Amino acid sequence: MRVDSHMHTTLCGHAIGAPIEYAMAAAGRGINVMTITCHIPMEWAAFGQEGIRMQRDQLDHYRYLVHETAKKAKPMGVEVLCGIEAEVYPDEAHMEPMDEILAEYEWDFVLGSLHAHCQSYLMWLKKNKINDDAIRIDSYFRHLKDGVQSGRYDSMSHPDVIRTYGVVGEFKPAEHEEVIRDFLQSVVDEDICMEVNTSGLTKGDFEVHPDPLILDWASEMGVKLTIGSDSHQPNSVGQFFDTIQPMLREKGFKDLHYFRGRECIRIDMPSWD
Repeated sequence: MRVDSHMHTTLCGHAIGAPIEYAMAAAGRGINVMTITCHIPMEWAAFGQEGIRMQRDQLDHYRYLVHETAKKAKPMGVEVLCGIEAEVYPDEAHMEPMDEILAEYEWDFVLGSLHAHCQSYLMWLKKNKINDDAIRIDSYFRHLKDGVQSGRYDSMSHPDVIRTYGVVGEFKPAEHEEVIRDFLQSVVDEDICMEVNTSGLTKGDFEVHPDPLILDWASEMGVKLTIGSDSHQPNSVGQFFDTIQPMLREKGFKDLHYFRGRECIRIDMPSWD
């Protein structure tokens, strides 16, 4: 069985292609389950609005779009699930409108993403006078840990994305081992998942999210994984899975997970032979 638990729709403003095209791509790559996870609406404009995420009044249309795609994809042998990519942020006051959305709708899967390059987080760093790269990285992973412990999320998405988009000059995981391990331990303790996000291979350091060294620690510590292509176009569905999943197997991971109705489902690590 093969799964891809992270892809988008045009409602986010920076993706192309109809959802059924993503399902057709999944079918062509032998993916049995795909989860659409568009960016959740956020009230504060600093999280980005037009071109970044759908608006609150588009949520019903989003869910309709995903459910209609599920009907059309079923004869192809592809199950389409309805998820959401939610935000992680240190100021709880800005999370209340998001929490209302998470509570109002039934979701299959909730990703937790701290977009460190978002104006919202850059403003937080500036307000707290965090200018040093090392402290920025440590703060990021502490906030990810807080996100894990909030109970909002099923899996923590692209968990070292702070290395991308120029937020810090350089990211060397070994120099932040303690705080990263604290984050990983919280994932284990709260019994949720961490995402392996293959879109990292297309930008920045051109390396998978998270860095392979972090994956070594995660394997050692018993972290459970979801996997996602973070596709914003149909031809990215399942991107690099044929190389990343054998690498995960070599690191000692024997299984992957996906979510239906917020329930964690384990599958054997797929073969891509």
